[in-house]
Amino acid sequence: MSGIIGYVGPRQIVPILLHGLRRLEYRGYDSAGLAVVDEGRLEVRRAAGKLRQLEELIRLQPLDGTYGIGHTRWATHGRPTTENAHPHCDCSGRLAVVHNGIVENYLALRSRLTEEGHAFRTETDTEVIAHLIEKHLQELATSALDPDVRLEKAARAAVRDMTGVFAVALISADVPETIVAVRQGPPVVIGIGREEYFVASDVLALLYYTREVCFLEDGQIAVLMRRGVRIRDLEGNAVTPRLERIGWEPILVEKGGFPHFMLKEIYEQPRALRELLKAHTAADGRSVRFEEIEMDKEQIRQIRTLRLVGCGGSWHAALAGEFLIEHLARLPTEVDYSSEFRYRDPILDEGTLVVALSQSGETADTLAAVREARRHRAPVLALCNGRGATLTREAQGTIFLHAGPEIGVASTKAFTAELMALYLLAVYLGEQRGTLAAEQRERLLREAWMIPEKLERVLAKDDDVRELARQFARAPAAFFLGRGLYYPIALEGALLLKELAYVYAEGYPAGEMKHGPNALIDEHLPIVVINARDPESPLSQLLYEKTLANIIEAKAREGRVLGIVTEGDVEVRQVADGLLEIPVASYWLSPILATVPLQLLAYHTAVLKGCDVDQPRHLAKSVTVE
Repeated sequence: MSGIIGYVGPRQIVPILLHGLRRLEYRGYDSAGLAVVDEGRLEVRRAAGKLRQLEELIRLQPLDGTYGIGHTRWATHGRPTTENAHPHCDCSGRLAVVHNGIVENYLALRSRLTEEGHAFRTETDTEVIAHLIEKHLQELATSALDPDVRLEKAARAAVRDMTGVFAVALISADVPETIVAVRQGPPVVIGIGREEYFVASDVLALLYYTREVCFLEDGQIAVLMRRGVRIRDLEGNAVTPRLERIGWEPILVEKGGFPHFMLKEIYEQPRALRELLKAHTAADGRSVRFEEIEMDKEQIRQIRTLRLVGCGGSWHAALAGEFLIEHLARLPTEVDYSSEFRYRDPILDEGTLVVALSQSGETADTLAAVREARRHRAPVLALCNGRGATLTREAQGTIFLHAGPEIGVASTKAFTAELMALYLLAVYLGEQRGTLAAEQRERLLREAWMIPEKLERVLAKDDDVRELARQFARAPAAFFLGRGLYYPIALEGALLLKELAYVYAEGYPAGEMKHGPNALIDEHLPIVVINARDPESPLSQLLYEKTLANIIEAKAREGRVLGIVTEGDVEVRQVADGLLEIPVASYWLSPILATVPLQLLAYHTAVLKGCDVDQPRHLAKSVTVE
């Protein structure tokens, strides 16, 4: 989950590398470093901790150059210390490597290289890569190849020695103005400028400099020089890059006056949902359109079952999707953790549609689940926010979320966009399979278009949430309860409080409290109960009454209850200790509205506790290793 940046070109290099690292720090922030070549000398600066530690080091020990690489780290092998920070060098100190991923056979390689005389200085698996390339360069020392070709060939040979998943960028002081980048798993994007070229783990690092990019595929190696870029596969065959233009504006990756990216992204949700609805509904608003699903009506009708796979918040969204799809499309649906999916030998065939949810489109476990599905010849559909992401290239079709860049580690606008996308998918499948009449479909879409404005009304109550957050900042633990569609939202609320405020929290089906968890209720335990209701839905009314009984039971045991309820609720108000109200909405869409108070609650609790909201400890935004 680390971040890589590299640049070769005429500009001052250190500001570009540091700017790129700032945009990539969401991928890891245990330590950071960079290496540049200036007049034939390789200069390295590394520091443990957040990026500001490296910036201060560079202020005290300036450096410059014409090409270089940088790295921000999420530690996997070796403690987050300065010694273990990237870049790592070979024995000569003339070659530097940065790496995202895991070299699974690094212990065997390290042992072999040590026997051959290589001296290791760190605990990382990455250092093995530098010494492997050094070894292969020595073997090519007498060849008549150009220096850049020699470096590429040595990198290719090193990759063949390694097992695992990895993205690598490297420079050598002996190969002027050249960067070599390799992809075998985690993402690598090449930025194309005028006589300048970039390599990065994410397009966010490049937006200020270029919008023209190409994404390396697995098993490809790129050589970046002032005179151009060449790409080959690991057999040495030339590859013609597919150029893409990124439409995101640079302003989207700025805080825009907000104290944290997360708060900005919470407030961007009405706009994000309008963009999603605009992209995926017809101009007259009467039907769903998915232009990037490569399945015709007959193929959709042949689907017998549906599997939703995802990790973290995407798994929670998938649970809500199960309710939506089974109700609206009458299609049997199951939900799996991506990390468990392939290990249970799932029963799949051409009649099973696998829908993979991933904000980044680079989540390692979800990609593995997709490959397992494809192995069984099951069609795969992606729900993704990242254009050019690996998931979108491996799926048969994609529903893009159109949420814009999400920098905060805790997902907010991408999560609610996933909920809306699944709602639209359920409507679409119902339409194609004949389970929804035209009048029903049009009503469902009208209700969807009402949600962004209703979200704005929820956000207007931010101050109320801030006051209620004080009791959670003092709490040792918390419960989040819900029934039906609100159960996945309870899980999401608990996850947000855990990852942001470091409060142990558990999401639970409200009807299951009598089967054990009631024993934990006392006057010190805050309980968040999601109990909104749709007056037009008998199911919603039934769930409301059942959940109200759970609230009364919790109060009888001295529990402190915060209710997420529909505006004007009287019954819950009489028994709860606090309320957060959301507008009346369709039962099938109100989970989107109920999510936002939970996002704000976790955010304000974390701020009150002095936690790092955008970069919670031990976490990274994009989990690109298993």
